[in-house]
Parts: sequence; structure tokens; C-alpha cells
Amino acid sequence: MYHKGGFWKNGAVFSRHDPTPVAGKARKFYPADDVNRSQVCFLSITPVTVLILLAGRFWGERVVFLKQLPSGLLLVTGPFKVNGVPLRWVNQSYAIATSTKVDISGVDVEKFDDQYFTKEAEKKKKGEGEFFEAEKKVLPEEKKDDQKAVDAPLIKAIEEVAEFKVYLAARFSLQSGMKTQELAFWRNGLSYHHVSLPRSHFLLVLLLLLLIVNDLIAQIL
Repeated sequence: MYHKGGFWKNGAVFSRHDPTPVAGKARKFYPADDVNRSQVCFLSITPVTVLILLAGRFWGERVVFLKQLPSGLLLVTGPFKVNGVPLRWVNQSYAIATSTKVDISGVDVEKFDDQYFTKEAEKKKKGEGEFFEAEKKVLPEEKKDDQKAVDAPLIKAIEEVAEFKVYLAARFSLQSGMKTQELAFWRNGLSYHHVSLPRSHFLLVLLLLLLIVNDLIAQIL
């Protein structure tokens, strides 16, 4: 037997083993798969339906729903000559369907997709002169022609119904004598009636916000 103090001078050899590889630590988070999930349109939102926008530049305006884009966003128009709302895409969570319908059989919307509404990347301004220069954005003539092509048959169908044009031109708001407890808001094919609501702008806005939050939670789950 070797004494502990004589190992180094008496030629003792220690057994050596290959080092055990250290197991990698598990990640707390993993990158999500970049896959676009198709969004199902609400049952109450169908082409020909008139919607009320709840947010954005044109909140409160009534628009005509034309079709759902591949991204899940909704293609809508005012029409522009009626209430100033151009062709645009909106999130269905920020729109409420009404029971009003309009004939869009003569409207061709095949060319409109997500790429049509994607903005081109703007060049960064370098000098001071370019920074202070006011650049006026001009809408391309092609998009103006597209707007006219969509609005022409739509306006023709709207004018066939009495006072329908006035209805679309008016922004949605509570009027004197309107009973909020009798209003019906459509979501997923169901109408929501609130019997105990007093006539108050604040409570109507709160109701709309609750509907938006409910839809967002349903999409996450």
C-alpha cells in the first residue's frame, strides 16, 4: 500500500476518467413558431353587413364590410363619398355588427389583400434641411381609381333604399329619447341586451369596452 505522502515519488498512477459533460440548463423561454394563425370571423360579421367602428380615426362611423383578408382583418369602406371613410382594413375586435345589410353583388374586391395596405418603408432624413421640409403625402392615382371602382356600384345599391345614404353618413351616437336598454349589439351571432342600463353615454362606452375585452380574452384562450 502507498502512503498518502509517497504517491508522487513511488510512481503511483491515479485512475483517470473522461470528464462527464455538463448537462445544459433548460431554457425558461423558447422562441415561438412564426406561424400565422387564421382568424375566424365573428358569426355576426358577414359580407354586406354594416359595421360601427369603435376605435381609430373614424370611430363611430358606419362602414360596409366587404370581405375578410388572409390576416384576419376586415376590408371595409364608407363609401368615401358618403361619409369620408376610404378603403381600409380594421380589426374585427374594434367593430360592432349591426342588423343592417347592403347589396354588394356588383363590387369586385378580388385584388385587395394584406399587401395592398402595407406601407412602404420611409427613408430616414439625414440633413437639417430635409428634416424641416414639409412633405405632403399624395395618394397614388391607382388607389384613387380603386376607391371609385368599389364605391360606384355600392353607392348605386345604397341609393335604391330610402334614407340609407343618410343613415351611413351619420356618425353613431346617442340621441335624445334613445333608450340604451333597448339597444342590441351583435357578437358571434348573439345579441346582447342590457335591460337595467340608464340613458348615459358613460355606461354605453363601458359596455363597448367590456365587449372588446371579452373578445380579446377569447382569442388568447
